[in-house]
Amino acid sequence: MKQVVPSTEYIYNVTDDGRSFVVCLKNKTCSCGRFQYEEIPCEHAWAVLKRKSLVADGYCSDLYKPKTVLKIYEIPIYPLPDVAEWVIPEYIMYDEVRPPKFKRPQGRPKNKPRSKTKRELLGLKGKHTCSTCGVAGHNRRSCRNRPQEV
Repeated sequence: MKQVVPSTEYIYNVTDDGRSFVVCLKNKTCSCGRFQYEEIPCEHAWAVLKRKSLVADGYCSDLYKPKTVLKIYEIPIYPLPDVAEWVIPEYIMYDEVRPPKFKRPQGRPKNKPRSKTKRELLGLKGKHTCSTCGVAGHNRRSCRNRPQEV
């Protein structure tokens, strides 16, 4: 069950399964990102529209409306005829197609060097501390204070 809480006239806070989403009807946005990406109301925006008893048509992109879909199919698309029926101009028919002049170099492409962190740029290095004695500057393997094995 989605709980819808209005923040302002256009902004709503929708709680869904313990997660909170912010829906803005004016900008047609939701913090989940689907409302902006798909340009149709996401489930959180639907909950707000249902609570306010609004029609979703004003919040959908024109691409999804029946008028636009019908316009797409107004212009007929004819399939290509058989290869034997193709009419190819003579100046194209005898053109010689050559491969590109650029050749890819052999081997695996080189990686770009990674950018250094602020700590690396300043020359700061971390101090190693021994897990046995807790003294900085060495590790457990080179510790002189470790207990002797018998």
